[in-house]
Amino acid sequence: MSSGVAERADERTGPALIASSRAVVDPALRAAVDTLPGPIRLISGYHLGWWEPDGSECTAGAGKAIRPALALAAAEATGGDPAAAVPAAVAVELVHNFSLLHDDVMDGDATRRHRPTAWRVFGVNSAILAGDALLGLAMDIVADRPAAVRNLSRTVQDLLAGQAEDLAFEQRAEVTVAECATMAGQKTGALLGSACSLGALFGGAEPELIPAMQAFGNRLGLAFQHIDDLLGIWGDPALTGKPVHSDLSSRKKSLPVVAALASGTVWATRLRDIYSRSGPLNANDLALAASLVDLAGARRWSQEEADRLFTEAITELEQVCPGDTTGLAALATLITHRDH
Repeated sequence: MSSGVAERADERTGPALIASSRAVVDPALRAAVDTLPGPIRLISGYHLGWWEPDGSECTAGAGKAIRPALALAAAEATGGDPAAAVPAAVAVELVHNFSLLHDDVMDGDATRRHRPTAWRVFGVNSAILAGDALLGLAMDIVADRPAAVRNLSRTVQDLLAGQAEDLAFEQRAEVTVAECATMAGQKTGALLGSACSLGALFGGAEPELIPAMQAFGNRLGLAFQHIDDLLGIWGDPALTGKPVHSDLSSRKKSLPVVAALASGTVWATRLRDIYSRSGPLNANDLALAASLVDLAGARRWSQEEADRLFTEAITELEQVCPGDTTGLAALATLITHRDH
């Protein structure tokens, strides 16, 4: 392989595409956040990893920025100009961070991206208001495209419905795998679907390609959630920024946990006993619970589901897109083969 060809191949890897997307999207994202009122701007910038609590610059790790990269890659895959999709990329990243600010409050998460969550630094009420501001800002950015506003509004409704179900599951003794998958499709899949469809829309794609991009992103989003749930149990805290077994500690009804509980095995019975205990779970309880999920076959099942969804998404992508799909394929690979 010539050095020129190798260099171009390197540029089409998932991490390289994330980096190039950041270079294009981050200035527009910062410009948008800079329009927010002072205190809200500070909280938002802190949450996004740009500033310390006093407003000084910092080098904290930012988010994965997968959704903006998907928006730009979707524009390219549907034959459009990725640069034209920057507003879509900014809007979906703002919606994503609106949801994270609220999720951290609802879940009581103490850390995100290896430092205290916004609500711990600025207070619950201020963090909620910052999330609300990011959502309003996202809608403002796409306001000149009625179809985009409808898409984003519908996505937010799906996301909220999924979050409501996720919270409700915590109070229920029994949750089916189908219910959990539907919840994950709403909570996570909808926004990845929106990133892809809005990227295509802003890139000038033919109308019939928009729902195809939405479907691609939805399927990829469910695969993303499977991997996220696996990392929530077995992820390395040094990479995820969350404590080991964090999802088990909060007794989260994640996809592998629900699959394990529904397995009808002796391991399911023991896991159900741990989840039904009152009071905090200690380190031994959490390690045992993780082992039981694995023994019940749910760890393998969740990984296989992620692989299946990835294959289906890529197959459909190659069938419908007229443009260069290597970017979307590389990002899909990154999403389903990540460690944080």
